[in-house]
Amino acid sequence: MKNFIFTSTIILLFLSTAVAQENRLAHKQPNTAEIYHNIEKLGFLGTALYVAAHPDDENTRLISSLANDKMARTAYLSLTRGDGGQNLIGPQLREQLGMIRTQELLEARNVDGGQQFFTRANDFGYSKHPDETLEIWNQQEVMEDMVQIIREFKPDVIINRFNHRTPGTTHGHHTTSAMLSMKVFEYAADKTVYANQLKNLDTWQAQRIFFNTSWWFYGSQEAFEKADKTNLLEIDAGTYYPHKGLSNSEIAALSRSQHKSQGFGSSGSRGTQTEYLEYLKGSFPTDKSDLFSGINTTWTRVKGGSRIQTQLNSIIANYNFKKPTASIPDLLKLRSQISNLKEEHWKNIKLEELDQILLDITGVYLEASVATNTATAGESLEVAIELTNRSDQEFKVSLLSNQLVTIKEKSFSLDQNESKRVSGKLQIPAIYEASTPYYLKEKGTLGMYSFKDRSLTGLPEKQSEFMVRALIELNGTELYREIPIIHKRTDPVRGEVNEPFYIVPEVAVSIENPVYVFSGNTIQPIQVTVSANKRIENGTLELCHPDQWIVTPMNFAIKALEKGEKKTFTFQVKPPQNASRGFISGLVKLGLKTYSQEVISIDYDHIPDQQLVKDNESQVVKPGLQNRAQTVAYINGAGDDVAQAIEAIGSKVFKFEPSEVPSDLSKYDAVVIGIRAYNVAKEDMAALQPRLDSYVKNGGTLLMQYNTSRRISPDALGPLPITLSRKRVTDENATV
Repeated sequence: MKNFIFTSTIILLFLSTAVAQENRLAHKQPNTAEIYHNIEKLGFLGTALYVAAHPDDENTRLISSLANDKMARTAYLSLTRGDGGQNLIGPQLREQLGMIRTQELLEARNVDGGQQFFTRANDFGYSKHPDETLEIWNQQEVMEDMVQIIREFKPDVIINRFNHRTPGTTHGHHTTSAMLSMKVFEYAADKTVYANQLKNLDTWQAQRIFFNTSWWFYGSQEAFEKADKTNLLEIDAGTYYPHKGLSNSEIAALSRSQHKSQGFGSSGSRGTQTEYLEYLKGSFPTDKSDLFSGINTTWTRVKGGSRIQTQLNSIIANYNFKKPTASIPDLLKLRSQISNLKEEHWKNIKLEELDQILLDITGVYLEASVATNTATAGESLEVAIELTNRSDQEFKVSLLSNQLVTIKEKSFSLDQNESKRVSGKLQIPAIYEASTPYYLKEKGTLGMYSFKDRSLTGLPEKQSEFMVRALIELNGTELYREIPIIHKRTDPVRGEVNEPFYIVPEVAVSIENPVYVFSGNTIQPIQVTVSANKRIENGTLELCHPDQWIVTPMNFAIKALEKGEKKTFTFQVKPPQNASRGFISGLVKLGLKTYSQEVISIDYDHIPDQQLVKDNESQVVKPGLQNRAQTVAYINGAGDDVAQAIEAIGSKVFKFEPSEVPSDLSKYDAVVIGIRAYNVAKEDMAALQPRLDSYVKNGGTLLMQYNTSRRISPDALGPLPITLSRKRVTDENATV
C-alpha cells in the first residue's frame, strides 16, 4: 500500500510556517551539502523558543547557532510586530510598519533557519515600566497566546532576551516579555490554566528556562568579569559551517540586516563568539557548554524510535555527495518507519522535514502562477503550472483539483530533467473577502489586536487559500505538497520577481490626506480617488461627513470605468463656526452595492509586496488655532507626513533634502528637521549644522524631531548643548 499522510489542520498550520519561510515565494534549491546537513538534522529531536518583545530584539547569533549548529527546531516569539517603532526606509508607521517588520522577521528567519511567532500584543510605543505596559496590553490575552504557542510548539528550552527582575530599567515591553515568559513557563503545564485550549492540545512543560545575558546587562565589561558565573552557561556561537561557506556570526549578521526599516544592517564576524545563558528555572544542564544537556534529544525519546536512529546513522555514513539520489531508497524506508510511530508530535515534524529532503534530492521544481497580482471576487484566472524533475529518478505527478482550482491534465510522469507545463483555472468565489492581514480585519485596541480564529494564534500571516495541490509519487510513496499561487513577472532591473497574489475589492476608494486641519472658515478642497479593479458601470460618489460641516457638491456621478482606471474627484469642505473634529469617508454606490474600502500597497525590494485593505477614513479638524508661520522649510529625514500636516494648518512648506538646503534660511518663519534626519544623512546634516546654528542665533525658530544616538555624535545635534542618551521620557496621556 502506498504511504500517504495527511495531518490535522492545526499541525499543518504550524508546520507550514516553517515550509513557507523556507521558500519565501521564490523556489530555493539546496545544494548537495545542504541536503546532507538537513539529513543530519533528522537525528536531533530538541526544540528551543526564544522570547522577546519586538522585531530586532532577538539574538540572531544564538538563534542561528541553535538552528544550524545544534540543529534544534528553533523559533523566535516576538510579543509584538514592532508597530510602534520608527521607519528608516519610508513613511509607513503603525500597522503598516508592523506589516513591514513582520515580513522582515520572516526574511531574517529565512536566513538563520528559525521559525517566527507573535502574540496579539500591539507595540503602542515606548513604555517606561511593565506596570504601564500591562495597563495597555491585555495581560491575560497575551499570556493565553504564549501558552498556546508553547503547547503547540513544545519547546524543551525557553530563552528570554531580557531580565525579568529589573522592571523600570529598560523598555517596559522588554521586561514584560521576560516576566510573562517566567509565568507561562509553568502555566503551559497546568491543565487548569486556559483549559479551553486542551480540547485540541495537551499541556506542556518545558525542561528549563534561561536569560540570554551579556556584559551589557551588568553595566560594564569590568562588572561582568567580576560577576558570579556559577549559573551561567557559555555557548560558543562562532562555528564555521563548511556546507554554507559562512560562519555562524556571518549568518547572524545577514539575518539581522533584514531589519532594514530599523537601520540594523550588520557586518559579519569570524572566529569564536561566546553567548551567555543564565539558568533561571527547571532542570540544570549536565554540561554548561550545552543548554540541551541532560535532555533526551535523540530518537530514543520517542517510543519505537531507537531503530530509526540506527537507520539514519547508516544513511548519513553512506551519503554520496556526487549522487544524493542514491539515498532515496533508504530515506523512503526511514519514512515508512517514522510513519508507523504512534507518537504524533515528532512523527509529524520529522515526516515534514523528510518529505522536503526527498523533494530536494530530486530537485523537483513546483510553481503555480497567474498573470496578474490582484483579482476580484468572482473572477476566473488561468493558472500556469510548471513541474520539473531534475534528478535521475522517474516520478509520477498527480495534480488534485479542489473547489477553487481545476486542472486540465491531472496525472503524468516526468523523466530526468523533463519539464512539464500544465494549465489550470482559478475560480474565485463570488463572495470573497479582500486580502488583508488576518490580525487587522477586526478593530482592536491601543494595546491589542483582535481576531476570533484561535487556530491562527502565533502565525505571522495566514496561509494563502489559493493553492495547487500535488502528489509526487516516488518509488511507490506519495509526497503531498501545496503550491501557493503567485504572480510572476520579469523586472528589467531585478530580473525574475515573485509576488503574492491578492484579492481586491471591485472598487477602491481613498482620500488624499489622513488629516485636514482648517483655519477659520476657510474652505478646503478634498480629493477622493476611485479605483476600478474590474470594469464598473455608472454610479455615484459621496463624501460622508460630520454634522455642521458643509460639503459640496453632495455627490459626483461616476461614468463607466475600465479595469485599472482611476478617477479623482474634488469636494469642497467648509468647517463649522466653532472648533470641531470628526471623520470623513468616501462612499461609492453602484446600484444596490456600496464600496468604502481603500487598498494600500507596500512595495519594498527586500520583502514580498504587502496589501492592507481597510475602510477609507480621514480626520477633519478645526482646532481654533492661530498659525503665525507663513513659510516653513522642511528638511527631509527617514520619511514622515509631518510636512503635509504643517501645510494642512495653513503654512506654505518648502521641502528639501539635507544636501539641498538653501544657504539663506532667513526668509523662513520656521525650519523643521524630519524624523531621524541625523541618522539617515549624517554627513549632510553635519555640513548643514553651521547654517542652522546661525539661523537660530539670528532669531529663527528651529524644530528638531526624533533621532537616536545610534552611530551619531550627540554634539552635532543642535545650536545649544544637547545630551542624547538611550533613555526616553514619555507619557502617552500628557496634555499637548
